[in-house]
Amino acid sequence: MTVSPPRNAVLGGSLAVVAALALSACGAAPTNSSTTADGKNAATAASAADFGGMDALVKAAKKEGTLHIIAVPRDWANYGAIIDGFTKKYGIKITDENPDGSSQDEINAVTSRKGQDRAPDVLDLGSSFALSAAQQGLLAPYKVATFDQIPAGQKDPKGQWFNDYGGYISIGCDAKRVKTCPTTFADLLKPQYKGQVALNGNPTKSGSAFGGVYAAALANKGSFDDIQPGLDFFAKLKKNGNYTPVESTPATVEKGETPISIDWDYLNAGYADEFKSKGVDWKVTIPSDGQYAQYYSQAINKDAPHPAAARLWQEYLYSAEGQNLWLKGYARPALMTSMESAGTLDKTAAAKLPQVSGTPSFPTEAQQSKAKTVIASGWAKAVSG
Repeated sequence: MTVSPPRNAVLGGSLAVVAALALSACGAAPTNSSTTADGKNAATAASAADFGGMDALVKAAKKEGTLHIIAVPRDWANYGAIIDGFTKKYGIKITDENPDGSSQDEINAVTSRKGQDRAPDVLDLGSSFALSAAQQGLLAPYKVATFDQIPAGQKDPKGQWFNDYGGYISIGCDAKRVKTCPTTFADLLKPQYKGQVALNGNPTKSGSAFGGVYAAALANKGSFDDIQPGLDFFAKLKKNGNYTPVESTPATVEKGETPISIDWDYLNAGYADEFKSKGVDWKVTIPSDGQYAQYYSQAINKDAPHPAAARLWQEYLYSAEGQNLWLKGYARPALMTSMESAGTLDKTAAAKLPQVSGTPSFPTEAQQSKAKTVIASGWAKAVSG
């Protein structure tokens, strides 16, 4: 994911809502959904088999000819290669709207454009947002061919959402501007990092920033049930002058505005590759005192204007080809374990992943919902002033 501004993913602000409502006035309602000769409708197909098999799905998707995605930067986890690969394989044009948008922007677009041909067909959401969208009844149940290979804790049993790729919160550092790069959250409080520590977004809207606060909580005696220590950490970081409200992007890193960035490891690792030719020595460390891992999730808009293309897109993403393309972008695909067993995993790409020890654990739906509420009510106060 230009790893551009945040692949924002959390509660969304009024500006996002206003923008979505303004856009909703444009566009006409979608035409009839793809339907086979025997009456099978792509909009209600819960699997490729439901629609008569992959050949029928491919045929219907090609007839639609278009797929609408939203908030997907091309240099986020190698999405550019994935988009190009899908289009080359099936000849389906992909429209990528608002690539620097947030997960909440995606949900806003679904609700405000219901029944319009400009609505997003598919969603790539921070996990807590996928849960919220499912609770709102916005998602279509669909199980890709490899659904059974996705770990049980990484998917909705009905197929309303399923995790796609993930990683760990990491600390990226411009080693040419920072004499000694921090490797832990505790390090970030040191006076030599004054005005240098940034997040990729606002945690009330951004999945990566939300993860950064969760990781800080774990590093400061918090837990999945208690994210408050993470807010307290950033309040302290702000008070001592180390936190900068500038949201880190490739551009802000190059300019030296955000020489230290708390972000997903696959984004920071992507930065390292991107910046080599620009003279930036970008170091990436997964902090030992706050290891937090999380996935993003895929979902299909229940009212997708291109329902067959939406389902074919999911099939592509969860094929070995699609999963390995994420892996080449330093993201850990949801099917990594099963692909390794099957011998279909790109071992070269896997060997380049940032190193981390231990087995990750993940917050439950209830824990994430609680954490979002705490962040929503306390973030502005923590970093104000």
